[in-house]
Amino acid sequence: MSIETGAPRRQARNSAAFWAATGRARGHEVIRRRGFLAVAGDERAGLRVLIQEPGLTADEVAEITELAARAAGPVDAEDPFSTTDLHHLGEMRSWRMPVMLRPPGPVAEPAMEVVRARTEADLRAAELVVIAGFELTRFEPYRAGELFPMALLEQPGVEVFVARLDGEVAGAAVTVVEDGFGSHYWVGTPPAFRSRGVGRAAMLGSLAPLAELPVTLTASKAGRPLYESLGFTVSAESTWWASR
Repeated sequence: MSIETGAPRRQARNSAAFWAATGRARGHEVIRRRGFLAVAGDERAGLRVLIQEPGLTADEVAEITELAARAAGPVDAEDPFSTTDLHHLGEMRSWRMPVMLRPPGPVAEPAMEVVRARTEADLRAAELVVIAGFELTRFEPYRAGELFPMALLEQPGVEVFVARLDGEVAGAAVTVVEDGFGSHYWVGTPPAFRSRGVGRAAMLGSLAPLAELPVTLTASKAGRPLYESLGFTVSAESTWWASR
């Protein structure tokens, strides 16, 4: 299997690694099956389902249905293969986003300071950036350490980066390395700092340690042009589902 044709499976495996690490850091239940991984969180985090295979068994679909029915909060699911229909779970909206792949290669220097988050202050700043940048209203009012617990920095392969503009944290990104592949999550910039090169800087700074690895990500419509300019190309379409 080539890197290009294997991108959806690599993205599936990496997303599972990321959300399992997040679940462990938050103290939530992590459920592993052949065809999916699920993280059952509280009333704000909700249930996250990561499809791992292009074809699920009837028993696997039934278990996802049961997990969704008893979820404490909202339900979110990600299917990099776009083969699993989850409309039956209820009032689920769905949309598609491209899975993108960047082969190993040199990375330019960012135009501003980008560093790994090592302190609680940096992690809290990254947390606030992501909540604002992605409009994560489920995590409001803000509770420090709920989105990114300090234990997340202890999870194998996980790194959190912050970009500083004029001394203020203005952007963030999370990377995960799993089985020789890297991937990006939560690349965000609050509205007040957009169109100032912060997102590009956050990507460049977090890509640099992954320069010798193939890297995948799932791109929003707004983010795709940036990722294309950094050498990412579309390999597949991922379907996302959300209860609200």
